[in-house]
Amino acid sequence: MPIKNSKQKKKKKDNIEKEPKEKKEPAFQTVRGMHDILPKDEDRWKAIWNIGEKMSELYDFSLIETPILESAALFEAGIGVGTDIVEKEMFSFKTKGDEVVVLRPEGTAPVMRSYIQHHLGRFSSPLKVYYVGQMFRYEKPQAGRYRAFHQWGFETIGEGDPFYDAQTILLAVNFLKELGIKNVTLKINTVGCRVCRPNYRKKLLAYYKGEKKHLCADCLRRYEKNPMRLLDCKEEECKKMREDAPIILDHLCQSCNGHMKEVLELVEENGLEYEPDPYLVRGLDYYNRTVFELIAKDSAGFALAGGGRYDYLGELVGGRMIPAVGVSLGMERLVEYMEEKKIFVKAKKKPGVFFVIIGDPAKKVGFRLIHKLRESNMRVLEAVGKKSLKAQLKAANRAGTELALMLGQKECFEETVIIRDMRTGVQETVLAEKIIEETKKRLR
Repeated sequence: MPIKNSKQKKKKKDNIEKEPKEKKEPAFQTVRGMHDILPKDEDRWKAIWNIGEKMSELYDFSLIETPILESAALFEAGIGVGTDIVEKEMFSFKTKGDEVVVLRPEGTAPVMRSYIQHHLGRFSSPLKVYYVGQMFRYEKPQAGRYRAFHQWGFETIGEGDPFYDAQTILLAVNFLKELGIKNVTLKINTVGCRVCRPNYRKKLLAYYKGEKKHLCADCLRRYEKNPMRLLDCKEEECKKMREDAPIILDHLCQSCNGHMKEVLELVEENGLEYEPDPYLVRGLDYYNRTVFELIAKDSAGFALAGGGRYDYLGELVGGRMIPAVGVSLGMERLVEYMEEKKIFVKAKKKPGVFFVIIGDPAKKVGFRLIHKLRESNMRVLEAVGKKSLKAQLKAANRAGTELALMLGQKECFEETVIIRDMRTGVQETVLAEKIIEETKKRLR
């Protein structure tokens, strides 16, 4: 057996050292389809939140919040048993009292349930409300789509005038513009009403009857339960078949035709371009008349917002027919799109100061002064765990604060604080008792 020389041994050792270490996965991770909102995305999330509140105020919408848990029957009645959400996507379970409940998959049906339960029509007509919160759907996770996601929604309940359809569309467009998203296409359609839809449904069934063998498994179910959803299928074979299918625009009643015409006139009046889309039906049974989506032009059909009219939902969930229209925006989709397109909206924060504490004797005094500054409505940052002055000033630089307030043992004895301008490095000593007014003066 040949003896290896020292150079060969050293070379072998070097190779071993250069081999990458195997990464150990964390013991616990998010459940599939769920996700964390991380500090790095804070500005975009806050921007959506701030703009949502701004638009709600400008358009006179009031906050409504419904529970995350709702009765499963609410969505079966409201959304429809033939929809993908009810058939395949709801997180449902039994409570200890044997009540079947679900994690809410969407926000409109709960809002209508609340409207009926609490007689909200007495307070305002129409009632204009907005909601923001998490929804849950058990679907295949993909870009911009999670099993737990956030929606910002606007609902106008108690009014059937086309004015409110157009206003809802304009609100959604302006929401996106405020975020810096302008490259969108408005796709719009009508799905008719109880008068004209049954006749159109018959025409659809007749057309697809001879094509059933070519339909995908989902569309075979839709043919029996909800044939209008055949137009919404994303499978290539099904998309080819719908090209010669009858479209509802040719079968509208006079009332629906007039409603759609007025919506489009109002949209045009505001200079909005749109694309009529006869295949747009949305995925929920409660829609009637106007349906629309806002699609990102440069992201292969990425829908950023969608909604429509739902005059029959109140009746479906145990009330009466209540005209209503709404829109929802997927917040995760907005964040991902903004990140992809490098759209950055800086969330506005109060001007802050960084409080530097050197040495244990200064902690008690510093703690009291920080509390006083915050009580005076001032944003204060600190990194007291970092012991050295250099490390804390480095943290202040990273935070981007204009001023650093420095307190050490000498300052405690003299009852003073050093104010440092982080842009120029100029320092000034002031009395601790005047720290609030002196700091505010320099921040202004």
